[in-house]
Amino acid sequence: MTDARTPEQKDDVSHNVTRLLRRLADDGGDRGLTLHEIRDRMDERAYGLLILLLSIPCLVPGLYGVPQVVGVIIILVAAQLLVGREEPWLPRCMLDLRARGSWLKAMADFAESKLSWIDRLSRPRLTRFADGPGEKLAAVFMILATLTIVLPMTNTIPSIALALLSVGLIQRDGLFVIAGAAVATAWLTLLGALAAGLLLGAEWATRLLPG
Repeated sequence: MTDARTPEQKDDVSHNVTRLLRRLADDGGDRGLTLHEIRDRMDERAYGLLILLLSIPCLVPGLYGVPQVVGVIIILVAAQLLVGREEPWLPRCMLDLRARGSWLKAMADFAESKLSWIDRLSRPRLTRFADGPGEKLAAVFMILATLTIVLPMTNTIPSIALALLSVGLIQRDGLFVIAGAAVATAWLTLLGALAAGLLLGAEWATRLLPG
């Protein structure tokens, strides 16, 4: 793989999320960038930033279609983070997918208007939860949260968990990782309780049927 990053990009230690997203939008211009080009512009936080990029569109409530598609990519990327792969690998058919310039700009605008608080609050802390074994545990919660995205009308809350987990990895902020894991756990618990209630309710109802 050709490394398209400049020395300035490689040495950027601030990891300002909104600035990273704006830089991608500026680099893409009107034509946009392929996932391959986006990946090549990332630094050592490639996993976190790539999953954040994919989770932002899924924050739209009730969205159907897009979360189901990007969910497959998120699971593939998170699984590689879990097994300790140095950089994310994607099939050529996925790497050739192009994010339109208008989409990258809209995403950067959204981040600056709605997610600027992330850059104000996040910073390196509790790093044991955002690196090494903590990073792998974050990948597990990412996979679990993404599995619920494929369900209709359930994409927003797990996407919030993904965004928090991703920012935690980008900024090496263990507090954000813990918050993302807590949101994912609460959501999975709620879905499990609802599913159990439906099953128990269905079983109770069948007992009332004749014969």
